Amino acid sequence: MPTFQSKPFRSSSWENTIAAKYRRQLKRHPFALFGLPFIMTMLAGAFFLTPAQALRYERHDRRVRKMSQEEAMGLEKDRRQIDMNEEYYRLMSKDLDNWEQKRVERLPGESENLWERSK
Repeated sequence: MPTFQSKPFRSSSWENTIAAKYRRQLKRHPFALFGLPFIMTMLAGAFFLTPAQALRYERHDRRVRKMSQEEAMGLEKDRRQIDMNEEYYRLMSKDLDNWEQKRVERLPGESENLWERSK
């Protein structure tokens, strides 16, 4: 049984196409026709994407600036600094065994939301 040829069949009209000419030249000059365009594409992409990246960081800076304006308005004012050891010892000093349940006082006119008690 005959084996298939390793070269695919190409008609004579295919030899005159741009793809065929490019393929022939690619075998002779691989870097000039493949490597150089690839590198140029990467460099051009880097230069064109730089403004988009700058825009991203500018938006982030605006958010941070807004937060600093809120801090300037006084949101951070009068806050107590929290120390975990201090909080632990403060809670440990409380007597948690002896406590009394107290109802929160309601505003005038607010319902008590109590179940009907049977007497």
